[in-house]
Amino acid sequence: MASAAQAARAAALREEIERLDHHYYVLDQPLVPDAEYDRLYAELAALETEHRDLVTADSPTQRVAGAPAAQFRPLLHAVPMLSIRTETDHSEGGAHTFDQRVRRQLELEADAPALEYLAELKFDGLAVNLRYEQGKLVAAATRGDGETGEDITANIRTLRAIPLKLQGDAGAVLEVRGEVLLYRADFDRLNARMRAAGEKEFVNPRNAAAGSLRQLNAAMTAERPLRFFAYGLGEVQGWSVPATQAGLIEALGRFGLPVCAERRLCRGAAELAQFHAEVGARRAELPFDIDGVVYKLNEIALQQRLGFVSREPRWAVAHKYPPQEAVTRVLDIEVQVGRTGAITPVARLAPVFVGGATVTNATLHNEDEIRRKDVKIGDWVSVRRAGDVIPEVVGSLPHRRDGRESEFVMPLQCPICRSAVRRAPDEAVARCTGGLFCPAQRKQALLHFASRRAMDIEGLGDKLVDQLVDGSVVATPADLYKLGLAALANLERMADKSAANVLAAINASRDTTLARFIYALGIRNVGETTAKDLARHFGKLDALMDADAERLQRVPDVGPVVAQSIAQFFGEPHNREVVEQLRAAGVHWTEHEPAAADAPGHLAGKIFVLTGTLPTLDRESAKAMIEAAGGKVSGSVSKKTHYVVAGADAGSKLAKAQELAVPVIDEAALLALVAEQEKA
Repeated sequence: MASAAQAARAAALREEIERLDHHYYVLDQPLVPDAEYDRLYAELAALETEHRDLVTADSPTQRVAGAPAAQFRPLLHAVPMLSIRTETDHSEGGAHTFDQRVRRQLELEADAPALEYLAELKFDGLAVNLRYEQGKLVAAATRGDGETGEDITANIRTLRAIPLKLQGDAGAVLEVRGEVLLYRADFDRLNARMRAAGEKEFVNPRNAAAGSLRQLNAAMTAERPLRFFAYGLGEVQGWSVPATQAGLIEALGRFGLPVCAERRLCRGAAELAQFHAEVGARRAELPFDIDGVVYKLNEIALQQRLGFVSREPRWAVAHKYPPQEAVTRVLDIEVQVGRTGAITPVARLAPVFVGGATVTNATLHNEDEIRRKDVKIGDWVSVRRAGDVIPEVVGSLPHRRDGRESEFVMPLQCPICRSAVRRAPDEAVARCTGGLFCPAQRKQALLHFASRRAMDIEGLGDKLVDQLVDGSVVATPADLYKLGLAALANLERMADKSAANVLAAINASRDTTLARFIYALGIRNVGETTAKDLARHFGKLDALMDADAERLQRVPDVGPVVAQSIAQFFGEPHNREVVEQLRAAGVHWTEHEPAAADAPGHLAGKIFVLTGTLPTLDRESAKAMIEAAGGKVSGSVSKKTHYVVAGADAGSKLAKAQELAVPVIDEAALLALVAEQEKA
């Protein structure tokens, strides 16, 4: 006999599960991740198993959850749509437990041959029943409460994946059961459309599939890229059901119904466990979401012999993976500084097991995401982790707040170097302006500084930079010019000759051009072309460093965003200090008179786009030739483009040029244009 406390707990669990069911199945608004729901359900089931007097007729454990939505006509299932038992042991032991249970219920001897199963995927979508009469689709319904579903016939008929007429003889009645779902890529595109239209985004692909099927206007369902996989039967009249589950799936495929190729015949528990492990290892690579695999006895006769218990078949089980979503609490929100200066808020979490690992941190992406997801310090939140993907906070659970939560405020200074943190008006990400000085950005800054189009220091690659920074040998680009042979030769995989070659390349880079030096500084939004424009316009580095945003915008093609980036970079004393250290280390560049004294080239103001393979010129040579004549080279075609220079195997850029009626020339025509410049 259950105690009063146990009875109260069971009643509370029933009430909470029913509330969650209503939001999940009827309103398509899941309040908690599946893992949290499974935990509550398992607790109730355990209580009722231990104390049978707690079982009530309306308990969630005694019926399939859900009820028809009020706006859809109810449709009675000829054969109940029951759910499937869940094996909560995420390890290979779950497969062995199921196999042993089936063998015991079939009263097989220990030395009897291994049973044959069909292993399939457990889709994370919406279960539906399709009724075909004389091979034609006449009705479709959701699972609902298992006895009665929602009539979604009009919406289902819009799904191109579902045939309106079956191929071959399907008898008088054939009810096909399967899953409607959204591929992840389609889900992302759908949410992008919802954002653009200012509408509420869907939480996950399953939620989106359910919401799409429950559109009152079938035309809206037709716009959603829903998919379908068939995997079972309801009522059957006048058609001989195959002898095996594998044969059934193949027969459904021959009728023209989509069936999933990810299935396997397995003999015994070991092969089931192997299938579970193999699918789990590449779960993140699948184009759609799954939360486990399903094992079914292959012989239909054995399925019928075992039958059902309560709401579940004895001959099948869902073997789930560790939850990809779980609920935990946000202890704090801190920020991390990325290699490009991006400031990323990170939630410090109470440890929670999700996606096969214990998670204590999860990304919040940026300040706008925190506001959109309504996450506060102290909140209970849903956390997602899939495979090796960095854990992220999906959203908060506002109904669990107690008033002690607090808002996150983005810091005004970088936590690493104390430089100002700024956010451009058109960007979602805030950034540290420390640039060359900030330790968090050192490796990326050094690699960019040494790159071929910047200072061109051959031999200074990722591995060497990692050793120099991690060993505190180099902190800023200026430190490169202080390196000696001994410091380099002592590093891993660096012999004397290799060290000498790197030193020679560093010394050779001391003499450069102003444009290369500006580009090498790694100023955000300043590429090669802009660096050349800045060098031509200001002539001297000091003039550029002292220019304010207004003066910077006088440079051709430098707008407010680029001007702000430049002004912020040189406005940081740390960055100016590094420039002075480079000067002191002997780095010098060719300076000249400002652009007002320069004679414009014949191609000045002309924008070129290069595409395909030219007969004699490589891409860099062609670019240098155009820029020497005063022109500019862009990476994309627009209405502002003057010429597209096309070679062999030209692709989308050529097509874009033809679409916009931009003149297309070949290498010979380009050489002729440059020749005119030389004559001038």
